[in-house]
Amino acid sequence: MMLFSLTACQSEFHAYDTRIDGARDIHARTIPLIEERTASKSEIRFVFLSDTQRWYDEFEDAVECINSLADIDFVIHGGDMTDWGLNEEFERQRDILEKLTLPYVALIGNHDCIATGRVAYEKIFGPAHFAFTAGHFRFICSNTNTLEYNDFDPVPDMDFLARELASFPAEATHTVAVMHAAPLTEQLFGHKAFAFHEALMRFPSLQFCLNGHGHKFEVHDTFEDGMLYIQSDCIFERNFLIFTLNEDGYSYEQHYF
Repeated sequence: MMLFSLTACQSEFHAYDTRIDGARDIHARTIPLIEERTASKSEIRFVFLSDTQRWYDEFEDAVECINSLADIDFVIHGGDMTDWGLNEEFERQRDILEKLTLPYVALIGNHDCIATGRVAYEKIFGPAHFAFTAGHFRFICSNTNTLEYNDFDPVPDMDFLARELASFPAEATHTVAVMHAAPLTEQLFGHKAFAFHEALMRFPSLQFCLNGHGHKFEVHDTFEDGMLYIQSDCIFERNFLIFTLNEDGYSYEQHYF
């Protein structure tokens, strides 16, 4: 009798592997924590950083720096955690975020949509469009990576914005809009960009719009109507933005580490 031994070929990762190891459905855990810790606050402070793809050492240093700050309520990651949408990239970036001593949320970036990245993102974090309330501020977080989706996928999802406006919480008096790519970039242009901005402007007391994607800190009055789009540096530049919000308005600073 002849015996044959077959050994399976194993690879570290595959572009179409959608299996996730470790923490999943993170926003279901972190959003209630954000809302609970800010519920009675008249002033909130949060960190915004974005585009940490490939810069793992800088990202680790940023998290260590954030953990050393005494008066921050939560953290927002503006997307592009990955270069190629690979599970290994998502898991490694998530594990860095999990070292935060503060609750956090993370938006989906255009690089995060490559291959089966959209599936990995949703398994790890949750739906790509989401919202939460911090103090008196409602944060509307939208997927704006239009080029990465076909015409059958609503990006940006105008129905999501309409539902959020219709069900705007009574305890919220102000709005902050957050996205990865700002309107009138290569990801969101033409009539979709104008319709998206017009929808955001309907929200109560919209303070500013916040985005990553461009890798350079910039502030634009994109539609020349006084509404500012504030863009963060990528993490390679070794800084993040700290925002302070209260009933009198908002302020922000670049914090270098």
